[in-house]
Amino acid sequence: MEAKVYNQKGEVAGKINLPAKVFAARWRADLVHQVVEGMRSNKRAGTADTKDRGEVRGGGRKPWKQKGTGRARHGSSRSPIWVGGGVTHGPLAEKNYKRKISKKMRAQALFSVLSRKIRDEEIIFVDSLEMPVIKTKSGVAVMKNLAKALGFNGTAKTKKSKILTAVYERNEKTEKSFRNISALEMVYVKNLNPLDVLNHKYLLIENPEESVKFLESRG
Repeated sequence: MEAKVYNQKGEVAGKINLPAKVFAARWRADLVHQVVEGMRSNKRAGTADTKDRGEVRGGGRKPWKQKGTGRARHGSSRSPIWVGGGVTHGPLAEKNYKRKISKKMRAQALFSVLSRKIRDEEIIFVDSLEMPVIKTKSGVAVMKNLAKALGFNGTAKTKKSKILTAVYERNEKTEKSFRNISALEMVYVKNLNPLDVLNHKYLLIENPEESVKFLESRG
């Protein structure tokens, strides 16, 4: 299985052989769903907390006497049916949302998602994104070149980024040149996961030789 590798000018710079276990895995919706939901659950802070009627301040005195007023009987103004009373069955901070996800499950789910993306032609391989100087204008120019070659808008202003760029190693000039492009989000290849990949329309993989080799080693 081969894929084209582009340079910063949007020109084909070569080809790369893709391992079948990473980019030709079958689509496993059940596994992907289980891993993605587990990752989303693990990101929950779990800080939402409410007070029941025993924790709300006040309400020690009976609002009015039991009989003779013509009104319904009440024992405390902190009852859940009163305004300002306790909350019934509300969220508690003591709840633990953590789920265990094994390395093998995470890797297989990622391979399944990558295989789906490569079939849909939503993965772009770029030989290098290294920048000589820190300049957003240079980063925008690179994305425009790639967009022109592959037919997607790489510099559109959007509230939610649609291009996930996976770089092999840290490069301060590269990071700072691309970080102000709203359509793009940058991560390291070692941190690539199915949740981030599914949250973006396109995946841009830099330094494909080393990046693909690392991804293959995860499985």
